[in-house]
Formats: sequence, C-alpha cells, structure tokens
Amino acid sequence: MLTKSQKREIIEKLAEDIKNSKSVVFVDFKGLKVNDTRALKKDLRNSGASLKVAKKTLINLALEKAGVKIDARLMEGQIALAVSDADETSPAKIIDGFSKKNKNIKILAGLLGSKIMKLEEIEALAKLPSKEELLAKLVGTLNAPISGFVNVLAGNLRGLVQALNAMAEKK
Repeated sequence: MLTKSQKREIIEKLAEDIKNSKSVVFVDFKGLKVNDTRALKKDLRNSGASLKVAKKTLINLALEKAGVKIDARLMEGQIALAVSDADETSPAKIIDGFSKKNKNIKILAGLLGSKIMKLEEIEALAKLPSKEELLAKLVGTLNAPISGFVNVLAGNLRGLVQALNAMAEKK
C-alpha cells in the first residue's frame, strides 16, 4: 500500500512527464506477460520513450495537474502511458507494431503535445515516416535536379570523347 507522500510523488512525476512530453499513448496492457512488458519497455527506451504504469486515479490526478482533460477512469483495462519527449511518432509506432504481434496490448487514446487523439489518429501517426526518413526524402528531392543537370553536362563530354575515339580508330 502506498503512502500519501508516495502517491503525491508519483502524481508529480507523471504530471511533469506529461507536460514535458511531445507525445503520450495510453495503452491497456491487461494480460500482458512480464517478458513481453520488459521487451516493450526496452523497445521504448531505445527510441527515447518510456512506459509509465500507475493506478487510474493517480494517472487521472496527474493528467488534471498537467492540464489535460482526459478521464483515465473511463478507459478500459489496466492503463499505462508510453511517454516520449524525444520524438512525436516513436511511441505510437512501437506500440502499434507491438500490438500486432501481441493481442494483449491495446491502444486506447493519446496526446500529441496538448491535443487529445483518438485511436484512429494514433494509428495514422504510427504510419507516418520518421523525421530522419522525411529528411532523407527531402534531400533526395532537392538533389534530383542537380544530379540530372550534372548528367546532362557529362553527356556532352561523353559524346565528345566517343567522337574522338571513333576518329582515332579510323586513323
């Protein structure tokens, strides 16, 4: 049994994590085995996120303290929060992928900054490419006209070299 001071400390920590996070995903982990929970926590930790588990009333109090208007008591099952202050998409991606392998974990809702998101919005967020992938695509798009221009210029030189080779072979 937790003392009042321990509960207050949990609420403070959760509220601080929620305020400082870029995204939060609420999951129902009822029936999830210990080894699966460890694997999920490890995957989240590797991406700069973490899994926070607490009672619904404590989560609800932390949400109120953070200024978020979600009632955790209305959510089904045992609630955990996947919190990320590094990347907006990583918790949604990891939990979405994990839920496809393990049916005991279900996405319930989420937060993107201070915006409340439904299940469908979180699934759409999970399908987005990562920031690094988007930056790589942008660089490729910016580089395409330049590389095409270089190929055109090199084509003239190739034509000249081929013409000179043909003339040299005739002589």
